[in-house]
Order: sequence, then C-alpha cells, then structure tokens
Amino acid sequence: MKIAFIVEKFPALTETFILNQAIGLIESGHDVDIYASYRDDTGKLHPDVMKYDLFAHTYYLHQVPESYFWRALKAMWLIVKNINKAPSAVLRSLNFFKYGKSAISLRLFYSILAFLDYQSYDIIHCQFGMYGIEGMRFRELGAIKGKLITTFRGYDISWYVQEYGDDIYKELFNKGDLFLTNCNFFRDRAIKIGCENSKIIVHGSGIDCGKFQFRKRYFDSIDKLNNQTIQIVTTGRLVEKKGIEYSLLAVIKVLKIYQNVEYKIIGKGYLEEHLKKIIQEFAVGDKIQLLGWKNQQEIIEILDNAHIFIAPSVTAKDGNQDAPVNTLKEAMSMGLPVIGTQHGGIPELVEDGISGFLVPERDVDAIADKIIYLIENPEICLSMGKAGRSYVEKHYNMNKLNHELVNIYHKLSGNLVNKIE
Repeated sequence: MKIAFIVEKFPALTETFILNQAIGLIESGHDVDIYASYRDDTGKLHPDVMKYDLFAHTYYLHQVPESYFWRALKAMWLIVKNINKAPSAVLRSLNFFKYGKSAISLRLFYSILAFLDYQSYDIIHCQFGMYGIEGMRFRELGAIKGKLITTFRGYDISWYVQEYGDDIYKELFNKGDLFLTNCNFFRDRAIKIGCENSKIIVHGSGIDCGKFQFRKRYFDSIDKLNNQTIQIVTTGRLVEKKGIEYSLLAVIKVLKIYQNVEYKIIGKGYLEEHLKKIIQEFAVGDKIQLLGWKNQQEIIEILDNAHIFIAPSVTAKDGNQDAPVNTLKEAMSMGLPVIGTQHGGIPELVEDGISGFLVPERDVDAIADKIIYLIENPEICLSMGKAGRSYVEKHYNMNKLNHELVNIYHKLSGNLVNKIE
C-alpha cells in the first residue's frame, strides 16, 4: 500500500508514536510518505530517522512569503510550473468564492504544492484532528487522493474543541472515512461532539518494548535507606498540562523527610523559568535537576538508573488533556513503579495499586504520600514493575499495534484483512 501521513512537524522528538507507526509500516513492506508543515527544532534527532532514511520520504509544505506582493509574484511562477500536474486542484485552491480568505491570501494554493507530484495514495492518515481538516480540504481540492483516516491524540480533541467549539469537526466527521483515538476517553469525547459510533475505533500508541527493557527495581529497606540515593524521574514538556509543578513541590515535601532523594525532569517548555524559580526558592538545586531535551537513548539510560517515575498530568485552564502518555509506557516497560493522575486516558494505562498509583490532579500531598509509601515499602516496587511491564506488553506493544493498523488500512481500502485478536 501507499500511505501518506499528514502531520504538523517531523521529525518531532516528543512524537515518537508517529515515528513508530511510520517505521512499522515500512518494515511491513508499505510505502510511506510524510507531509509536514515544518521540521522540529529541538536539536535532538531520533536515530531511526536516519536509519530508515525518512528525510527522503518527507515533504515540507511551501512557506508562504510574508509580503503579499512577493507571495503573489511567486505564486504566478508556481502556477505556471505546476498547473499541468493537477490543473483542477490548482484552480480550485484559488476559488475565493468557496474558500474565502485562505484562497485570497494564496495560503491554500501554497499548501497543496507539496502533494502535486505524488497525488494518489491508498490511505491518507492525518495525525491530530486539525490535520484531518487539512487532509479533508486537500482531498476535496483534488491535490491528494485516498481513504482519509484521522487520529485524535489529545490536545486536538480537548483544547482545540474548547477553543473553536463543538462543531469544529462537524464537516470532517461527515467526510472522513475513519477515525482513531488513542484511548476510550477521547473516543467518547469525539462521539459526544458528533462522530458516528461506527466510524471511530480505539487504536493505542505503541512503544518498542525491546528497546525499553525490563529491569528489577530494588532499593534498600527503610533501616538501610541512607546508603542509597532514590532516583525519581519525570519526562514531559514543561507546560501546564504536564503538571510538573505539582510533582516538583511533592518531591520538595519528601526531601524534608528523606534527604537522599533526587528528582530529574526531562523536557523543555514555557514553564521552565517558573520551575527554576521554585527550585531556587526552596534551595533544592542539588537535589532537583531540569535536564532539558534528551534523545531516546539518553532517556533510557536515565530510566535504567531510576526507582520511581511520576506523570502528574492535569487538565489545563484551556481544556488541554493527555492520553495514556508514552513516557509512562516506557517507564512501566522498564519495570518502574509509577505515580500518575486520575486524568484523561491515564487510568486506562495505570492500574491503581497494581502497576502504580493514581492520585487526584494537582494534589501535591497525595503525590508526596505515594512517593514516601514506595520508599518505605520497597518490596512493592518489584511487583508493580512486573505488573506494569506485563500490561504494556499486552496492550501497547508496537509490533502488535502496527499489525493492527495495517489490518485497519486493508479493511478500509477493501482488501482482505487478517483477524485482529
């Protein structure tokens, strides 16, 4: 099959779920092209991007000149150059009667140019709902052809809906062929705002369990605890939705009781300075570190030496919410007991009291209590770690989910499909 991914940015260090799907499809013998608005600029690159030569299959949408004069002048040349490839698509993109400002501004015309050399696909897979709207429009113009699938992953079905209203996906729900969500929580949300029950299924985001290898987690019993440093880790963007301020304050509370605790926070974001100020205010810079962005191998090395993982996600003021986050899956796969919140899709991943603990959002005391409980009851860490690894292997194994995705594609395109167990 020929498959087109339409995404916001690629490669994105924080969106390994897209990379994992693309690689799984390539390894299954399918052709995958990736269309992105821009390239991520974190400075870190996942090694599989080079291993699979994905840049050779990635096409970036044309940048629109800021000056309307130069935009129009360049557009005239591009129209002459491209109109023979897809004359109807080019002309439709200029139809300001139907497409209004997006046509008058020439942004719609510029956006379709990347597709005109490779128009026909079996599947057009749009990652995130707003790019489903883009894909729907590109297909309507005739710039790209194929069955249209949209995956909702989090902010697109929470913040975006709150920002633009419950009807924002009404046209997409009517014209799209199939919809996927990464958890039941967001499937229910999509149905509530108008998606047909029969057109949407849950398809989780997988991880490569072979890369995140299980290790038994031990640390000393309470009477020998001072002989060992307890390493706690969180991975996530430093934004409100990730709730890292609350886990940071919780660790500060724990440090009043146990001084041999260290907390490492992996990620960057607009709250970095705010978190630095908290660390400085409580003078815990020797115990709590903001490590910035790390690539996958660096994250694995940090997790391999950790004892506890925290994912303190919260519902942001703008409505943004999380799915069962991949960072939790990675930590659970490696045998770490985890502390998550009763938030979004996280309860579908963490079994409270079995593979970790679930606490209310923004509850500093509850997070601190669970950290202390794990420190004072180290024997539970091994059983939680085993349960977490088993759950991730069963439900979020990348190879199994990629096989399931191929079957979904085949079924949608009318080809024979193997039964998914």
